[in-house]
Amino acid sequence: MPHGSRPHAPGLSRRSLLAAGAATLAVGGTVTGCRGGGDAGARLARQVQTDTGTITSAYLPNEQIAYEIVRPDRPARGLVIALHGYSLNGPKMMDVLDVGAHVQRTGLAVAAVSGGDYYWHKRRAVTSGNGQHPGVDPAAMVVQDFVPIARKLTGVPDAAKIAFLGFSMGGYGALLLASDLGPDLVYGVVAASAALWTDPAQSAAGAFDDREDFLAHDVFTRANALAHIPIRLDCGRDDYFYAANKAFAKRVPHALVTFDDGDHTAAYWRSHAGAQLDWLLAQLG
Repeated sequence: MPHGSRPHAPGLSRRSLLAAGAATLAVGGTVTGCRGGGDAGARLARQVQTDTGTITSAYLPNEQIAYEIVRPDRPARGLVIALHGYSLNGPKMMDVLDVGAHVQRTGLAVAAVSGGDYYWHKRRAVTSGNGQHPGVDPAAMVVQDFVPIARKLTGVPDAAKIAFLGFSMGGYGALLLASDLGPDLVYGVVAASAALWTDPAQSAAGAFDDREDFLAHDVFTRANALAHIPIRLDCGRDDYFYAANKAFAKRVPHALVTFDDGDHTAAYWRSHAGAQLDWLLAQLG
């Protein structure tokens, strides 16, 4: 999973975020949650509600985009948009984090959507053995299409701020999208084991179109945009992104930083998810 300038697309504007989504809700359903560790976790998980389905979006053409939303059995106190890591998808991320074990306690609704392996930013059209493929913009898909659907399904008002939580590629994406939307729209961001590089030449193959694309979406240059958004950075000291996360922490000195034992693993992310959601709840005041 090492796969692990600001976009000006209208999909990242305040007006677009507060507008109704243009996505098509293709499949949907509600089931009672059934996750949780141990007896106490299982009791809490049985109380949560889970919405699953797919959407279509002009920003990820020709794809059925899977999502999963886990919410408490009472009005949600806030909405957290969860961004997955490389080679995963939205529903799988919810399994990795065992979100159902924490939603009832915190009262937060967590909504995860599948964004492909495009590192959560606009990408140009590419040509492969299967022919020409149109450009994609998973960031605009999240903001324009998925957030309005998540608000509708969770009952979180259009005027309410949202938070982002992501690990690996999704940790990078959480910081990137938060920097685009700003403190008027985002109440907190959690980046776990964020896929960060201090030099374009060090980035993973396929993470960016080219050097210019890296520089245009480099979160190290967005410290001012993130300065007034509460940030939590978690990373294991054995993680191959540890050095870059330490370097990024110096750019955002207001961030709550947890650098502890651990590696770039699902076990690390799951073990920190409860504390991360508790922290996001605290940011709501």
